[in-house]
Amino acid sequence: MAEPGRPAAPTVPRARGDIARRAAGSAAAGCTLAGAVAVTLAVVAGPGPGLTGYVSEAGIAGSAHATTYRIGILALAGALLLIGAALPPGVWAAAPALLATGAVFTAVSGTVTCSDGCPLPPFERATTADLVHGSASIAATASMVFAMITLAVSGPAGPTVRRLAGVAAALALPLCAAVGLTMLVIGRGSLVGVLERLILALAVLWGLSTATALALCKEPHAFRSFR
Repeated sequence: MAEPGRPAAPTVPRARGDIARRAAGSAAAGCTLAGAVAVTLAVVAGPGPGLTGYVSEAGIAGSAHATTYRIGILALAGALLLIGAALPPGVWAAAPALLATGAVFTAVSGTVTCSDGCPLPPFERATTADLVHGSASIAATASMVFAMITLAVSGPAGPTVRRLAGVAAALALPLCAAVGLTMLVIGRGSLVGVLERLILALAVLWGLSTATALALCKEPHAFRSFR
């Protein structure tokens, strides 16, 4: 028996669960990095219109780098699922649910490609695929931001994960609001292009840092003994 006032040694299933969560965190970090590199290569090497265009334009049908872009997006979707799996026990169920939702919508946005220029209302005429792609991208971003907010106030997530989520959410909320307002008032332009890239960069940094923190967490989530 464990001494009074000291945590009991973790059971074998609990220890294996901790190892599995750390492995999921490591895999999430790898997927995030690989996905970010693939998407960046597709955007930089593609013939897009620079900062005035959307990142998604790298994945339109017929683009020489569409496959690289889609692989990168799917890797990022997988990273969200893995981060949810790496969260410690006791975290609010809404957090992994939101991450899973974000992963699904991210995968949809990478699978359903937009037409040339990725037009969106109200200033451009959009096809059904454009609307599905745009809606999925917005839903994916919203789900991830809400997951950040949930983790920021979820005690069992740990101080590092909570701090990273709080900072990321505080930066993401005004950026997302600025993109929405700019799209409604001005439409496509360099301002939207820059803001979109800042949001995506923030999401990647948050995902990579959170996944790394979860992978490096070596504190077993052990039951405490009762006196």
